[in-house]
Amino acid sequence: MTGFMMFMAATVLASVALGLCRVLLGPTRADAMLAAQLLGTGAVAVLLLLSHATARSHLADVALVVALLASVVSVAFVRRLKPVGGHNGGA
Repeated sequence: MTGFMMFMAATVLASVALGLCRVLLGPTRADAMLAAQLLGTGAVAVLLLLSHATARSHLADVALVVALLASVVSVAFVRRLKPVGGHNGGA
């Protein structure tokens, strides 16, 4: 079972590497942000798989911290794009 978990972690890591290409080549900032979210999600998945495969529970704690940081980055990105003052389109 450990070998399967390691294989799955490598597979997820490969998909995250492909996502990194999108971060670097994304035509818009939103594309880059979505790819960065993919990186955060992939990092959490890899850490949880490695935690289970190697029986090291501290990796699960690191995965939780990465998940929290990824959500904070997402909120910061949205707040930066949103106009200040709450303009609702003239209603």
